[in-house]
Amino acid sequence: MYFAAAITNPARDLLALQGMVQHLQARGHQVPTHHIVEPDPRTRDAALSEAELAQRDLAWLASCEALVAEVTTPSHGVGVEVAWALHRHLPVLVLYRTGTRVSRLLLGLPGVRACAYGNMADATRAIDEFLASLPTTPQGAVS
Repeated sequence: MYFAAAITNPARDLLALQGMVQHLQARGHQVPTHHIVEPDPRTRDAALSEAELAQRDLAWLASCEALVAEVTTPSHGVGVEVAWALHRHLPVLVLYRTGTRVSRLLLGLPGVRACAYGNMADATRAIDEFLASLPTTPQGAVS
């Protein structure tokens, strides 16, 4: 499961992002982008060039079956990741805090499932509903 969220804006809600990643992992999903919910995720990637980082992240996205994006804090990178996932026909869930102004273009893209949340219980409920809607493998696990 690819998790996308702003990492360069200090106003991001780190606790909410950490809770979402933990929730996905508790549901048995590998989250290659789990490091983005560290206090300073850019430090980990400092040795990568912009091209290397883009190549790595898009490879991770290509290896995932779906994308969950928290878009309360605007991010060009998250927009690219959502568009790229949609181009690859991956299921996309976009979460944002109730009352946040979010791009209407992003919310209206075909294939985007969008959900406003007021608290973590709302967010995790939306994630669980999204996960339940994903195709499953013959063994019953999410592919």
